Amino acid sequence: MTGAYIVGEGNDGTGKSTQIDLLASYIKEQYDLEVLVLHEPDGCPISSEIRKIIKNGSLERDATTNLLLFTASRHETWFRDAIPVLERGGVVLSARNELSSEVYQGVAEGLGVEFVRNVTKMFMDEHYMNPELTVVFTLDDEVRRARIAARGELTNPDTFESRDGKFQADLNRGYKDIAAERNLPTIDASRPIDDIQQEFRELTTKVLIEKGLAKA
Repeated sequence: MTGAYIVGEGNDGTGKSTQIDLLASYIKEQYDLEVLVLHEPDGCPISSEIRKIIKNGSLERDATTNLLLFTASRHETWFRDAIPVLERGGVVLSARNELSSEVYQGVAEGLGVEFVRNVTKMFMDEHYMNPELTVVFTLDDEVRRARIAARGELTNPDTFESRDGKFQADLNRGYKDIAAERNLPTIDASRPIDDIQQEFRELTTKVLIEKGLAKA
């Protein structure tokens, strides 16, 4: 595929969705490229319906079910929507990908990172498993929780945001460890939005140039 797949990762409240949306506007304006924005586990209609189940913390289920729900959602949106864009030389920007499941289900829910990755590989292709760029956004836990609280009350408890302090600490540790092990770039999300975006753009532009989608 000639297009580029770029992912923004991190715990809830780190601002990755905002940064992905800002980056999409920049790429369209600066390079006149086709851009598809994904916010996993949302996407095509069936993925959106699966998301409702995932986000509803009132529905009890185990870690394996969570993994399978996320995988089903990813599978549908990737093969229906993302691959055609990549084949046309466009850019797919995603807030989250399977790295979230490695951290949430693999580390915090105890399934194991390799197990999660192996299950995902069964249903996703090589490009999905290996984005051109994955950036992990990091943020102090107190600030992160304050941002989440500012969103207001939810009709149903969120499946993951409402989990206890140990769960959240496991998530933060999981992201830190995996980013270090795989040499993934991290961005401090405590800074002004424009500063964060500038760093994200610089990393992305390098990828687009290397793929021949932009000029230096």
